[in-house]
Amino acid sequence: MNPQTLIDADLKHIWHPCTQMKDHETLPLIPIKSGKGVYLTDFNNNRYIDGVSSWWVNLFGHAHPYINQKVKEQIDTLEHVIFAGFTHEPIIRLSERLCKLAPRGLEKCFYADNGSSAIEVALKMSFQYHQNKGQKRPFFVSLQNSYHGETIGALSVGDVALYKEIYEDILIPTLQAPVPQDQSEEAAREAASGLEAIFKEKGSEISAFIIEPLIQCSGYMHMYHPLYIALARKLCDRYDIHLIADEIAVGFGRTGKMFACEHADVSPDFMTLSKGLTGGYLPLSVVLTTQKVYDAFYCDYTEFKAFLHSHSYTGNPIACSAANAVLDLFENEAVLEKNHEKIAFIAQCLERFKTLGNVKSVRQTGMIAAVELKTYPVSFRVNLKIFQYALGKGVILRPLGNVVYFMPPYVITCEEIETMMNAAYEAIVSLDAL
Repeated sequence: MNPQTLIDADLKHIWHPCTQMKDHETLPLIPIKSGKGVYLTDFNNNRYIDGVSSWWVNLFGHAHPYINQKVKEQIDTLEHVIFAGFTHEPIIRLSERLCKLAPRGLEKCFYADNGSSAIEVALKMSFQYHQNKGQKRPFFVSLQNSYHGETIGALSVGDVALYKEIYEDILIPTLQAPVPQDQSEEAAREAASGLEAIFKEKGSEISAFIIEPLIQCSGYMHMYHPLYIALARKLCDRYDIHLIADEIAVGFGRTGKMFACEHADVSPDFMTLSKGLTGGYLPLSVVLTTQKVYDAFYCDYTEFKAFLHSHSYTGNPIACSAANAVLDLFENEAVLEKNHEKIAFIAQCLERFKTLGNVKSVRQTGMIAAVELKTYPVSFRVNLKIFQYALGKGVILRPLGNVVYFMPPYVITCEEIETMMNAAYEAIVSLDAL
């Protein structure tokens, strides 16, 4: 099919996310014909390394043969069933496996359709837990610069002005705690002191404290030390406040361990998962929580303590089968162990970025790396320039403002990592010539 025909049809009817559609008057959309491994192929047969795992979801790249097989098998067996009063084998198996993999104490799974919905579930569940115990706790605390999604509740606990500012009048009131300024232990301790001050003042009114463990991904890939998570856990225990770990972006091996909380040996009261859960195949999310939380809702129906929250596609069997296939790959292919070599190679490739005059800082946690550039005028559209340059080199990068980041699929090779990093390096160098 003619790519321009597709582009014209798209622009006639489709409104794309996180996009100023006027940009497409001069920046052509790219219709993608197929995907395989780390590569996406357009209708002109140009191939691109997917350096961002298509918004961080395709853990094992595109069209993975094993995940394909398991999804096809499930379609022929059961495509969907209402999840109130019914169940099925794929979700039972997935839940058992997730609880076994998760930090200790997380024994119950509540399913939703996407990351933002999982955050909504965790917030509501925490608030109602306290209400079921006879306490009114209307506040949630999150970190400055945090991002947890774009539905109303999720947006309320975020703190990235780009997404949040225009909707302030319709958001629920929340409190923001200082985020550790860098990846040092000193910064972690200083930020924990700021959190304690908030807890001292309003602890009895706070339901939960929500964090993105180690990396604030949409917050320009800001990273901090695991000590902060451990200190936050202790403070939450002291003030009887729930700890919600938003592992939607950082879970499933992105930080070098299966879950980021493991770096601090911490178990949260709620852990939200999505994105890589199905390897990018289908929408699915889950909130894991404790027996203690579950018990607070367990009652005769006349007490009105039940958690009345639902999604039409909750626990979809095809999505659960994709998720089980993802966990099979982790179990059978020693993924985390093999990634250590790639993590080290990424670190090696990052070294030369530090020599560039327009680079402010370089940081890495596991399979996630970021190069922060010095400030350019907003009108310069530095992120767009890097995106376009990298595309010309066969690499998909989607910088967050002036932060160029890398979050490739785990099936990427060291040679492909080098190609990806070279494209970014050359793109950054080219800025000074513009």
